[in-house]
Amino acid sequence: MKFLPDRFTLTLVATVLLASFLPARGEFVGWLHGLTVAAIALLFFMHGAKLSREAILAGSNNWRLHLWVMCSTFIIFPVLGVLFKWWAPVNVSPELYTGFIYLCILPATVQSAIAFTSLAGGNVAAAVCSASASSLLGIFVSPLLVGLLMNVHGDTGGLQQVGTIVLQLLVPFIAGHLSRPLIGKWVERHRKLIGKTDQTSILLVVYTAFGEAVTHGIWHQVGVGSLVFIVVVSLVLLTLVLVMNTYMARWLGFSKPDEITIVFCGSKKSLANGIPMANILFPAATVGIMVLPLMIFHQIQLMACAVLAKRYQQKQQEKQTMLSTETSQG
Repeated sequence: MKFLPDRFTLTLVATVLLASFLPARGEFVGWLHGLTVAAIALLFFMHGAKLSREAILAGSNNWRLHLWVMCSTFIIFPVLGVLFKWWAPVNVSPELYTGFIYLCILPATVQSAIAFTSLAGGNVAAAVCSASASSLLGIFVSPLLVGLLMNVHGDTGGLQQVGTIVLQLLVPFIAGHLSRPLIGKWVERHRKLIGKTDQTSILLVVYTAFGEAVTHGIWHQVGVGSLVFIVVVSLVLLTLVLVMNTYMARWLGFSKPDEITIVFCGSKKSLANGIPMANILFPAATVGIMVLPLMIFHQIQLMACAVLAKRYQQKQQEKQTMLSTETSQG
């Protein structure tokens, strides 16, 4: 397996560079903002349309697994983020520490968590249920945690922001899920096209956020040293959570497939949820620097989890080979 960024990450970097050199200005800013809101609504509409009710029901009974994944996502991660900001071992922009707290309070990914669980031989039905529940719960929990844990300017985390998130994210999500009987087959046939729609929406939000941040001097606050700092902290944070989830799953007596599901669903953070939500929650001038740790962590988690999933898969295959050999010899 090549340990390289995927095509979407390279496109994401190119979008940040484009926004850095050619940010939106003048009347185009208002038009771009309206387009961004529409793109976010479309993204969550498609998320709802892709969600299979049967898959959710199939994995909903494993409540101990789901409880631990939610604990990892919305308690352990935020506690680590708050402790890290309190410690503040390196003198960098305070917004970067705040950005790590924001990263830590986000819900888990859906698509990649399920994909890695499947590749590693985990409990896919439970992963679908757990990741979907995390994503949906995050629409409410993440804004409340922002208001509780983060010191940002403005009425962040108030009822108005929660209402805006419900209107822009939850309502399209529910509408998409209710439309599944009508468009579900079309969505299944065109999953690659839907994936492109997701990615295009995220790129549009990133361009808008970084364009605004560039006009407010983001690159005067973030240098090479700060980028190295984000990479190192992301690696440490991800390692801590992966190790913690692995050993807790074993200590609590979960099966190997359930352990795999906990490891991948409880250690990932959603770029698809995080960037649109930041666009709603934070002042436009700070969105770019706030989501920078999330963007870098996202790529690191994908590469690290890809390697980890392959190792799980190899161990499963070796175990099956040994069992087959013992059976044939017996």
